[in-house]
Amino acid sequence: MIRAMLFDLDGTLVQTERLKAISYARAAHELCPETVAEAAVMDAYREVVGLSRQEVATALLERFGLESRAAALMQEFGVQEPWQAFVQVRLRIYEHMLADPDLIRSNCWPHSVALLHLARRRGCRTALATMSRCRQAGRILDLLGLRQEFDFVATRDDVEHAKPDPEIYLLLSRTLQIPPHECLVIEDSPAGVQAAIAADMHVIAVATPFTRERLHTSCLLPESHIVDDAVELLPAVEALISRLRRGAPA
Repeated sequence: MIRAMLFDLDGTLVQTERLKAISYARAAHELCPETVAEAAVMDAYREVVGLSRQEVATALLERFGLESRAAALMQEFGVQEPWQAFVQVRLRIYEHMLADPDLIRSNCWPHSVALLHLARRRGCRTALATMSRCRQAGRILDLLGLRQEFDFVATRDDVEHAKPDPEIYLLLSRTLQIPPHECLVIEDSPAGVQAAIAADMHVIAVATPFTRERLHTSCLLPESHIVDDAVELLPAVEALISRLRRGAPA
């Protein structure tokens, strides 16, 4: 029985993973315009999507040899590590994107949002588990008019460990007072899927251009639990819930 539906935000309800990828790509190009192409950074981002801000920034700095360029900006930003300086450059770009309401609204995933509304109408508890910071997540939810659709919102500010650690999903389980095996998670990244599985929850993954290949090659989920076409999201969820009601393996 599924009593709660838990959603990721970036890449699942809204295409902010694409916007984040663009912001990292532009930031890397800004650090080293003579050798770093934005397209190459966008491609590299696919390998780290869903990980923590520190992990993403560190991986991209190492991949493109930008540590010294970022280190030169540490004093300017008042930070202690090169990855933190890189993040500050990237956040300046990303915050500019978030300031454009039309850009955010035009990047929502309608089928995931429709599933959220349906879950609410059916009396299912709903919650958000995002690795975005509270302020950024709140702005996106407000622009999309979705804040009131969640019983609880958990962000990176609420947990010590980022996905793929299950901490954020276990926090939602405790807060909603619903056991993990009665929760269904809607995710888009391998890291998010790993977190949900580690929390002993059911998972449906909605593949995006940034996560599709790794979702299929990671073998984390059966193919029936990976949705390549968003139109198939609701049928996939209904099929899983039906199997659980019959007592069949999910």
